[in-house]
Amino acid sequence: MSFQRLCLLEDLELNRGKEFLVADKIVAAFRTNEGVFAVDGMCAHQGGPVAQGELQGKCVTCPWHGWQYDISTGVNLLSQKKMLANYPIEIRSDEVWIDVA
Repeated sequence: MSFQRLCLLEDLELNRGKEFLVADKIVAAFRTNEGVFAVDGMCAHQGGPVAQGELQGKCVTCPWHGWQYDISTGVNLLSQKKMLANYPIEIRSDEVWIDVA
């Protein structure tokens, strides 16, 4: 695994998404009470901005057309198929590290 620094933990608002560009990939990162999660930042339907979606628990709803995903797995909640890549996260002190390889 090849982790790289994503941001400070405080840069991620609780229960909100934030978009990052990491190694030519758009990544949506989310901080919840259960931890920090990261998935592909482009909706599998039509490329909507996943990070801008409403987050309830571990379910994010794409703001464009309402597709819903589990942010811990990338699984589409309607089809139960994995549609978004999900990326390993490590918290090191006050920093968030991600592996997009």
